[in-house]
Amino acid sequence: MENYFTVGNIVNTQGIKGEMRIMPTVDDIDRFKLLKKVYIDNRGTIKEYDVEGIRFHKQFVLIKLKGVNDMTTAETFKGSVVKITEDMAIPCGEDEYYIRDLYDMTVKDEEGAELGIIGDILFTGANDVYVIKRRNDKDILIPAIKSCILNVDIEKKVMTVRLPEGLI
Repeated sequence: MENYFTVGNIVNTQGIKGEMRIMPTVDDIDRFKLLKKVYIDNRGTIKEYDVEGIRFHKQFVLIKLKGVNDMTTAETFKGSVVKITEDMAIPCGEDEYYIRDLYDMTVKDEEGAELGIIGDILFTGANDVYVIKRRNDKDILIPAIKSCILNVDIEKKVMTVRLPEGLI
């Protein structure tokens, strides 16, 4: 089974020649210009499509897929999810991680005490905030900044953090 990244959701058609509007779910929509093919998850069935064209309009990415040549066919894609394979993704830089790899990661403090797992990530604009779910206690909100995140081990699924004073 392939590992897929979701890059957008098809929300509507655009015109009568088979173009579709995608609401992107990635930070950098320019990455769509690099795509030669995409995978469409249409109600649980994933199928590969060659990309005929990409352009941008307002907050949408407009995509034209080979073989989708009219509005009626394009309408069948509404509500579908646009995905790419892991090898098509832009590689992470140093101290960068795919968001999907952080969910359910065990979080420990500097002394090695387990705090919980990352259950959610809040995107605040200034910096992300990791929501640490604890077994029998309130969640901890840890800012995703270098002074708090000491180490991330993707293979072991463990994050080591320094808690700001007074956080707990």
